[in-house]
Amino acid sequence: MTLGPLLQASAAIQVHAFAAMSAFVLGLIQLIAPKGTLPHRALGWIWVTLMLVVCISAFFIHELRRFGPWSPIHLLAIFTLIMLPIAVLAAHRHKVDRHRRAMIGIFLGALVIAGLFTFVPGRIMHAVAFGP
Repeated sequence: MTLGPLLQASAAIQVHAFAAMSAFVLGLIQLIAPKGTLPHRALGWIWVTLMLVVCISAFFIHELRRFGPWSPIHLLAIFTLIMLPIAVLAAHRHKVDRHRRAMIGIFLGALVIAGLFTFVPGRIMHAVAFGP
């Protein structure tokens, strides 16, 4: 494993990748830790902020061009930007089940599933994890 390929990438890719990795780790902690506590809420706001950074930085990455400069990943970023406030609002309204489903869905879709695609041969994270 080497961070070389990531550190040689554009600033947008670096910000995107480090925010996504941080959100993944923090998301795992959130899934395991007790819910409804002050630490859960504080870490939740940090996680939401990281996810906003992941989504916004995605719009500055144009490595996979399918529709002009855009790709299906950009649709996922838009969907996540829509779902984040819905999930936060559900928590504020004490709709715990809706909040849980939305946050788990965002975690699985935007971080786990999308993250797995970054390990496809030819992608930067594949080179980071497995070498060039």
